[in-house]
Amino acid sequence: MSRIENTLAAIFGGIFIALSGWISIEVLARKLLGVSLQGANELGGYALAVGATLAFTLALFGRNHIRVDVFYERLSAGWQAALNWFSSVLMASFAGLLGFLSWGVVRDTLDYQSTAQTPWATPLIYPQSLWFAGQVIFMLVAFGMAVRATYLLVNRRIHALNHGFNPRGAKDELAEELGNIEQRSQVKPV
Repeated sequence: MSRIENTLAAIFGGIFIALSGWISIEVLARKLLGVSLQGANELGGYALAVGATLAFTLALFGRNHIRVDVFYERLSAGWQAALNWFSSVLMASFAGLLGFLSWGVVRDTLDYQSTAQTPWATPLIYPQSLWFAGQVIFMLVAFGMAVRATYLLVNRRIHALNHGFNPRGAKDELAEELGNIEQRSQVKPV
């Protein structure tokens, strides 16, 4: 895993660990003290929005986005490379569209000074800024990957393009899982 990927995964995990802690405190306070801290639903929505944008990027790094590959394995290496390049360009285009539309939401929130319709009345610019930052990260990573795929295609580095951008198949997942099992078996208990 790259440093960016590790950082995003840690942020993603931290968001949901913090949310689960808040929900646990909320449930215990309601059950034991008859008091609600409010806001668990609101925080859950914000966590889901920000976490989803980080998950888009993590899935992109891990080549986990769904692609229909029924005929892919039967094609020549050249055709596979062309499809891999095309899918990376389409993903970058989609990420750019999401980034553009996200900016429109944030701009409207700024213009109208929108607040959440909840007991906290949170100014929406705060959670939406985090959400937008996640969208921008996804967009930049997708653009970077499309540029790399284009570079590999133009320089006729077909094997490198196919190795780095092909859809993960059952063989890839099995090899990864076997590697994880082997790695866990080598770790000695404390």
